[in-house]
Amino acid sequence: MLINRVLKTILVGFCVLVFAIPALAVDESPAAEQDSKPVPPPTQFVTEHSGVFNGQKINYSVIAGETYLRDEKGEPKASLFTFAYLKKDAGNKRPVTFVWNGGPGSASLWLHMGTFGPRRVSVPSDAGYPVGPPYPVLDAPETILDITDLVFVDPVGTGFSRALGDHEDKEFWGLTEDAHSIAEFIRDWTTAQGRWNTPRFLLGESFGTTRAAAVAKILEGEMRMNVNGIVFVSQALDYAGSSPYINDNLISYVTYLPTMAATAWYHGQIEPAPESLEAFLDQAQTFAVDEYLPALFKGNALGAAERERVAARLAYFTGLSTEYIERANLRINGTRFTKELLRDQGLAVGRLDSRYRRDDMDDLAAEPEGDAADDAISAAFLAVLSEYMRQSLKVAWDRNYNASSGEEINRQWRWRPVPDDEAWEPWPVNTARDLSAAMRINPNLGVLVASGYYDFATPFFDAEYTLGRHDIPAERIEYRYYGAGHMMYVNEPSRTQLLEDVRAFMLEQLQQD
Repeated sequence: MLINRVLKTILVGFCVLVFAIPALAVDESPAAEQDSKPVPPPTQFVTEHSGVFNGQKINYSVIAGETYLRDEKGEPKASLFTFAYLKKDAGNKRPVTFVWNGGPGSASLWLHMGTFGPRRVSVPSDAGYPVGPPYPVLDAPETILDITDLVFVDPVGTGFSRALGDHEDKEFWGLTEDAHSIAEFIRDWTTAQGRWNTPRFLLGESFGTTRAAAVAKILEGEMRMNVNGIVFVSQALDYAGSSPYINDNLISYVTYLPTMAATAWYHGQIEPAPESLEAFLDQAQTFAVDEYLPALFKGNALGAAERERVAARLAYFTGLSTEYIERANLRINGTRFTKELLRDQGLAVGRLDSRYRRDDMDDLAAEPEGDAADDAISAAFLAVLSEYMRQSLKVAWDRNYNASSGEEINRQWRWRPVPDDEAWEPWPVNTARDLSAAMRINPNLGVLVASGYYDFATPFFDAEYTLGRHDIPAERIEYRYYGAGHMMYVNEPSRTQLLEDVRAFMLEQLQQD
């Protein structure tokens, strides 16, 4: 992410032929107003396009529209709005990839407009703040549309997706409820498109990886729909390793340390400066596992000499003072680190991407007032998607596209993985066992894990910690790392490398006997 790469220019032409299938008039007779709210037919906006991707000319349709999920009575219960990019006259053997973001409560615009769609938003690659609208919109000839159809999914309560009839959005806001709704969508969409014998991939980011593991288990086990591969972008399966704000969670102090080291290195806070970032991070990981974790486990039984040595090593790897580390009792909270690292400069670093910096009003606070990375990129993504939907995809709705329902959904989200009448002792969210189950049902299922070095939401070392246990077959996991943060694709070298890595992984999975 620290180097600029000049992309080759490939002409991508769009020939747009628009078919809008509007909602039909609703029968307002008394019979239609009985016990349930009337539901109009699903709306779809279909456009035709052409482009060159990885040297291959692709003529494709984009179906931006609703798919209805139905309840046990066969009545519509939810509308999932998706953006489906389908190659023309490709037959039913062409792979399809279902793509979603996380949150929970986030729409798919980040992966859609950031890297995998045929058009993308351009933000400063060096973690700078965009000048403001109009934001550059560029062709994305490097995306994977040459080898797979793409379906970008907005879960209920995000984008244009919503509950229907007498159902409410909150019925779908839960760990298991959400996974089942997405699995149902994949099944129903596959049936409607006649694609049951099509190779399929799942691609999720952040909580979207939590979802992908759970969805894979449902598809493989309950629905008997094999998945060829899963791509985790910024993995978050076991939340014990990505919850830095819980004081007694020893695991998070260990999983976050390499991210702190990478961030301190990036901002020039490591002395002496290491020659190689990768070698430095290897040292940080070794220290975290072999020395730091045992020291935390010993607690008050830790000897004075060992404590002094561990504190000194922590100071080296984090760029923080030994005084601060001692006051923290060797427990460096990842959220507080983002405020402490550059406190002497009056700056806080970003959570989603710690390359970004923010000038908070309160320089004495323990934690940042906001997220510098989120502040820098969110407006650009939403503006570009809104323009793209209206001008290129001809989505002519007078509705607000809900990019994030995070605050509302988080208040009502159901993390409980079992029914109310079953006993359950609270524990960190964890769908890693779901992934293990899916991989054991399907011995050909492979996983690609893409992580950013500067990610304080889902630290890269946590991916290795999580997927290295839970009985997950190690030989079917591939790891890739990028010089960026949670959304590594906002950095141009990382974006193109991510696409190359995903494309190679999918081709490898498709070549299996």
